[in-house]
Amino acid sequence: MAEALHRVELTASFLERLDAIEAFLAEADAAFAFDDLLAGLRATVIPNLARFPRIGRRYLDNPPQSAEALAQLAALPAGAASALREYLHGDYLVLYTVVDASATVYLLSIRHHRQLSFDFAHLWPGANPPDPR
Repeated sequence: MAEALHRVELTASFLERLDAIEAFLAEADAAFAFDDLLAGLRATVIPNLARFPRIGRRYLDNPPQSAEALAQLAALPAGAASALREYLHGDYLVLYTVVDASATVYLLSIRHHRQLSFDFAHLWPGANPPDPR
C-alpha cells in the first residue's frame, strides 16, 4: 500500500524570498545558481517534504537569541512556533510548517547562507577602516 503524501504549498513570503535570492545571486554574477536552486527544490526538497514532512529539525531546538526574533515568535498564534521546522538544502535553509489536518506542508521562507552577513560600512557610515599597512 502506497503511503499518503502531503501536499507542499509555497507561501507568498517564500516566493518573495526566492525573488530576493534571485536578485542576490544575479548581483554576485551567479545567476546560474538560481536555476540550480529551483531544480533542487523541484527534484529533492518538495518530494522529500511531501513524503517525510517532519524530515527537518524543529526550529526551536536552537531557539533564536535576538530580542527581535523572540518578539516575532511570541506574536505567533499559540502552538505555531513549536510547529516550525527547518530543512537544510545545500547553501539554503528552508523554514516550513506541517498542518496534519490538511496533510499540507507550507514553505514559509528560504535563505542563502551568504545573505546572512554584516555590512559594517553601512552600520558605521563615515568610519574609516584601519590602514592594513
